[in-house]
Amino acid sequence: MMLSVENSLPLSALTPSTQKAVLIIGGAEDKVHGREILQTFWQRSGGPDSCIGIVPSASREPVLIGDRYRQIFQEMGAGKIEVLDVRDRVQGEDPDFLAFMETCTGIFLTGGDQLRLCGLLADTPLMERIRTRAHLGEISLAGTSAGAAVMGHHMIAGGSSGEWPNRSLVDMAVGLGIFPELIVDQHFHNRNRMARLLSALASHPERLAIGIDEDTCALFERDGLMRVIGQGTVSVVDGRDLTHTNFGAAGPNSPLSLHNLRLHVLAHGDCYHLRKHEAFCGGLAPQPQLGS
Repeated sequence: MMLSVENSLPLSALTPSTQKAVLIIGGAEDKVHGREILQTFWQRSGGPDSCIGIVPSASREPVLIGDRYRQIFQEMGAGKIEVLDVRDRVQGEDPDFLAFMETCTGIFLTGGDQLRLCGLLADTPLMERIRTRAHLGEISLAGTSAGAAVMGHHMIAGGSSGEWPNRSLVDMAVGLGIFPELIVDQHFHNRNRMARLLSALASHPERLAIGIDEDTCALFERDGLMRVIGQGTVSVVDGRDLTHTNFGAAGPNSPLSLHNLRLHVLAHGDCYHLRKHEAFCGGLAPQPQLGS
C-alpha cells in the first residue's frame, strides 16, 4: 500500500491526544512554564485518570529527582504517582513494582547516566514488562536525556563533541531496545553533537540516527509516525543508501567519510514516518490511496 502526501488529513484527526505513545526527550525539558512536553506525556498517560511511574535510576540523586517529577505530575492532576527507585538489580524483580506495572498507564525515565540506568534495569522482569506494555500500546513511555539515550539497541554511552566524525569520538554500549532500529543522541545541537552521532552511525549504518535538542521531544505513535514537539529540532540521519565509508580502515582519530547520507531537520509539528522513511511538514500526515 502506497502513501500519498496529496491525500492528507490533519495529524490531530489521526492520533487522538489520549492514545498511548513513546516520547523521547532531548533533555532540559520545560518544567516550570508551559511544560508542553511533560503535559503531553501526562495527557497521553490518561490525564486525570493516569497512573504514572517515575524511574529515577539514572540519577545519582534519585530521591531528589523522583520528588521533583512527582510534584510536577501532581500539579498537573495525575490520578496516582509512584517513584520506582531501583538502586539494585534485584529490585527489578520486586513484586510490588511488578504489580504496579500491571495497573500503571505511564512510565517516565529521568536523566542522569545511561550506563547506570541500563546496568540497573536491562534484562530485569520490570524492564521486560515496561517494554512489552509500551509495544502493545498499553502504557505511554517517556525518557529524557539519559532516559532518551537508552531507547535504541545500540546506545551512545558517552564521547566528545565539536570535532570531525571519528571512531574515538563516541563510546557505544547496549541500550534497552525500546526502538532497536534507532540510535539516539540528546542535548543535540545544544552540545554540538552531530559529529558524535555520525560517528555512531558509521559503525551501524543500517540504523536510523536521531539527534534531539533540549526542550524537544520525538513522539512516536504505534503506527510508526514520529511527531516533533518543543522548542528545538530533531535531526534524522538516514544511512540506508550509504555508498561508502572508511570506518573499517580509518585510524581511531582519523576523519570518517560517509557518502550519500540523507538528513532531515524537523521542527515543532513536523513528522517523520519510520516505515516509509519520509518527512512531512506542518503536522500533515499522508493517507493511503484507495485501491493502492
